[in-house]
Amino acid sequence: MLIIGERINTSRKGLDEKVAARDEAFFRQLARAQFEAGANYLDVNCGTRINSEPDDIAWLATLVQSETGAPLSIDTPNPAAAEAALKVHTGDKKPIINSISGEKDRYERIIGLVREYKCGVIALALDDEGMPANGPERFAKAQKLMDRLLGDGVPVEHIYLDPLVQPVASSIDPDLSYGREVLWTLRKFKETWPGIHCSAGVSNVSHGLPKRKLLNQAFMVMCLEAGLDTAIIDPNDGYLMQLILAAEAIIGRDEMCANYIGAERSGKIEYWVPPEPKKE
Repeated sequence: MLIIGERINTSRKGLDEKVAARDEAFFRQLARAQFEAGANYLDVNCGTRINSEPDDIAWLATLVQSETGAPLSIDTPNPAAAEAALKVHTGDKKPIINSISGEKDRYERIIGLVREYKCGVIALALDDEGMPANGPERFAKAQKLMDRLLGDGVPVEHIYLDPLVQPVASSIDPDLSYGREVLWTLRKFKETWPGIHCSAGVSNVSHGLPKRKLLNQAFMVMCLEAGLDTAIIDPNDGYLMQLILAAEAIIGRDEMCANYIGAERSGKIEYWVPPEPKKE
């Protein structure tokens, strides 16, 4: 499982102000904490910084890589901001642009960068007709997008196809579960394009509901079994990271269970301890 740490995002409370103040110590600690918790990539997003996004994301990208050496997921639909971050990106591992879609304008603004920098790209099952309602709609939009990306020479192994995780609480159709539709779509992606990566912003599933971590953890295990191999999550949720290790060992994605055993021996596997009951 490729883990993309999601916590460096100016839409989170207080982070816009931290970027404006160029608070290096804060972002170094935030990046380091995710990297040491097991993130393979770190997402950087300055989307709220509309008037200065290219300068801000380039500053963040440089800072985060100088602290961790981790490759980056460059999270912006703004081509000027994406290119500013790509220009300062270092290291042997290719960056990932987060994201492109089948929307005509967005596709045309991003595809040139994907081809020029030969980077990975998260491809959203979305087009100008709007959000998909169910699994078949997700797959149809993804199929059109895949045809364009492959036709434009993007190698299949550079594509991280995203079925779009929507909050389960936002569905107004009693017969429709956004969680179930994503699971169906992930399986369909893997059947259709065996070499494709499947990615998802897993925590989107729980927006608007209490005890979000519990929902994220349950959904993560289900997605993993359905074919997810790239997760944009909070790696500092230790229980979530343990569940990923356990699930990969169970479904045969951890040869000889080596990762699980190694994590246990290094003290990264702990038993779940339920909270104490409230006192009367």
